Amino acid sequence: MSATILPTEYYNPPILPSEFLRAVPRSPRAEYMSQLISAQEIQAQEAAPAMTPLREIIEQRKLTALFQPILDLQSGEFLGFEGLIRGPSDSALHSPANLFGAATKEGLSLEVEMLSRQTVLEAFAKQNLPNYLFLNVSPQTLTEPDFKNGQTLAFMRGLNLDPSRVVIEITENQPTYDFEAMRSALLHYRGMGFKIAIDDLGEGFSSLRLWSELRPEFVKIDMHFVQGVDHDPIKLQFLKSIQSIAESCCTKVIAEGVETEAELRVVRDIGIALGQGYFIARPNPTPPTLPSSDTSRILNSSNISLFPKSETGYRSQVTASTLLTYIEPAHPDSPNDLIFDRFGANPDLRIIPVVKGGTPLGLINRYSFIDKFAKPFQRELHGRKPCGELIQADPLLVEKSMPLEELSHFLAEADTRHFSDGFIITENGRYFGVASGQDLLRELTQMQLEAARYANPLTLLPGNVPINQHIERLLQANTPFVACYCDLDNFKPYNDTYSYRKGDEMIQLTGRILSWACDPKLDFIGHIGGDDFILLMQSRDWKTRCEHALRSFEQAASLMFHEEHLVEGGYSSEGRDGVVKFHPLTSLSIGAIEVSARQFHSHHEVSASMTDAKKMAKRISGNSLFVEQRAIQFKI
Repeated sequence: MSATILPTEYYNPPILPSEFLRAVPRSPRAEYMSQLISAQEIQAQEAAPAMTPLREIIEQRKLTALFQPILDLQSGEFLGFEGLIRGPSDSALHSPANLFGAATKEGLSLEVEMLSRQTVLEAFAKQNLPNYLFLNVSPQTLTEPDFKNGQTLAFMRGLNLDPSRVVIEITENQPTYDFEAMRSALLHYRGMGFKIAIDDLGEGFSSLRLWSELRPEFVKIDMHFVQGVDHDPIKLQFLKSIQSIAESCCTKVIAEGVETEAELRVVRDIGIALGQGYFIARPNPTPPTLPSSDTSRILNSSNISLFPKSETGYRSQVTASTLLTYIEPAHPDSPNDLIFDRFGANPDLRIIPVVKGGTPLGLINRYSFIDKFAKPFQRELHGRKPCGELIQADPLLVEKSMPLEELSHFLAEADTRHFSDGFIITENGRYFGVASGQDLLRELTQMQLEAARYANPLTLLPGNVPINQHIERLLQANTPFVACYCDLDNFKPYNDTYSYRKGDEMIQLTGRILSWACDPKLDFIGHIGGDDFILLMQSRDWKTRCEHALRSFEQAASLMFHEEHLVEGGYSSEGRDGVVKFHPLTSLSIGAIEVSARQFHSHHEVSASMTDAKKMAKRISGNSLFVEQRAIQFKI
């Protein structure tokens, strides 16, 4: 049989492994084919991506879903669960930060996010978890064709999971450059039945704008503003503001990062609808479907939280710009005649600033200028000369952002002429206006009066305004509480006999004792002035606490009297009417009223009733507690 030899162009030999070819005898053609196949293998290996740990995770679907409950703070039930993702536990990519960081670095963000989404959806459906699933989606993924073409929706149909139960939670970890595209995509998904949530409000790049235009069903407040809110008045104000905005646009707020009982109480009392965090429940592959007993106890309690008092208050917010008066400046080349005419036309004009190119050079004082020109022939001699020759050297320059307290110290250390002559207020070194020491004194006095309404300067306890605000909060919440009016008996004779300094020490001592007697989580103490204090108590053992305060005061106050006065039980002193009288030792009286739900309608009514109870307590000699008997039931 003769062999048929095919033309070269038809020759198509099978591709054999290079190891086999190297094992047979080599002809020139065989040698050529061996080299050709080896090159093909190398090219194939170079073209194929390396099997990195991340690619292995994607190919083998080695992700795990965790779920963290979201608590309805009104009903006490879980509204739904946020789906979270974890890599293999024995891998450096276990944490979400490392996992998605590697995905971004390797250009696999879309693949990892799609696999994460499928993993969460499968686990949620398999466990048949109730209510909503909050599904994390990045803004970049929203506009991807694969996502927009309905891959996720088709996957959900296979799981028999309706879109109305899924909340697309927008997570921002980088700026959203194509805002309109993202907004359009979200509206598209809402039309398909999905609900929308914006994550980490206060941290993201466009979340506020997105909220205002999209009006999502849910907004999550970044945990930074939630953690420590029970003792940070700035965070408290931020949460209040967000809640107020949410109410106006029918959005439910979710407070993230609730980690303590105190934080949960404050968040609830602000009126925020939903909470999420370790104190409520930690992320878990098989999460609980009911809140813990501790969480339920807090939500069912009628007690309200004590809001943190402001440590900075009104005075730290006031800056030098509040003192500012703008006076048209003069150029240093302006003639003195022009300055003279300006002072003559305006009797109230005390100073004129001299500025060149926005840079302040100094001030011209009215009295020194007029005094100089009042002498014979001075105006004729100097009227046409530039006013720059008469400015006071080394003007005091103050940036408009300087706090007034700092300015007061700054001015005290400066030359005394600046207090009377005035100083220049600048903005980034450029002329902005002028002010005087008299302006500063007037504003500081007003600040002290304002601050005294919020905190008593002697004890630093809350003053009238926060006291009334807390009473209103208790009344609005229909929370039963006990209101106590505490007053020192025979304090004025002690103050007159032992000196006002000793009187201040007595008041401070009273404040400390009453503070120690209060439960810091439930009881509010305020100082309305002088020797009068207010306690607003939610603790069940309030009466025992008051009695303990009376005993403590009796023991501590005894150290503030002379020995002979203690033996006699008092002392004689001449009153302001000139009559010598015997005065018993100073004692503490507490008048208490039990306030039940809907019994009073305003803090004015509570205050009047407390005052009556205090009068009854003062009729009892010595340290005394008078309780106006009213039926009350505490719900803890």
